[in-house]
Amino acid sequence: MTLKDKLAAQRIYLFLAALFITSLVVSNIIFQKFFYWYPFDVEIFGAKLFEISVGILPYPITFLITDLISEIYGKKQANQVVVAGIFASVFSLLIIWLADNVPAIENSPIQDDLFTRVFGNSVIAVFASMSAYLFAQFIDIQVYHFWKRLTKGKHLWLRNNFSTWFSQFIDTFSIVLLLCSFGIIPWENFKGLLISGFLFKVFVAALDTPFLYLGVYLFRRRFNLKVNEDLKIT
Repeated sequence: MTLKDKLAAQRIYLFLAALFITSLVVSNIIFQKFFYWYPFDVEIFGAKLFEISVGILPYPITFLITDLISEIYGKKQANQVVVAGIFASVFSLLIIWLADNVPAIENSPIQDDLFTRVFGNSVIAVFASMSAYLFAQFIDIQVYHFWKRLTKGKHLWLRNNFSTWFSQFIDTFSIVLLLCSFGIIPWENFKGLLISGFLFKVFVAALDTPFLYLGVYLFRRRFNLKVNEDLKIT
């Protein structure tokens, strides 16, 4: 690989990592708003089946990025971007905590009670999200490379979907469980939110498969990579 190609590969990796970290941090900040993502009114276990937090919207992007990095850059680089995302989440948590504890002035457009209501639970949410997410992402990478070795680099759709489905169920279950345990979400919504969140992630994982194929194709064409060959940037 030429120096020009190596620098290009490093820049692309940097932008992918930035997109990953932004999606992760934002999802932890906006999680308190819920929406209905399906046109049919369906209930299961006494909860609306398709009611989910807007915080779940950026999450499929993070799993698409880690799968793409795993496929092109290798397992080590994928693990590194996950660790960087966790560090960014912890840092954002400290900023939110500090901002919440600084008293607002009398004519501040946003007063302490409103700020705490919107961002105060972010401390617990980020803790719950990080604990579940760290576990799920590392599982995703492990499962992804297991299927990659087993299929000798073939059947990209299989490792993309199987790794994502498995890790996303663990991620969804852990997050909902922790949020219910901390009293942020009532327990009666546990089953409905678990099933709804997981189905949404499965749906999006199926939709992002063509984008993963496109990304892998463009990378291999740009850097002349063979099947099962990693792009070295160090």
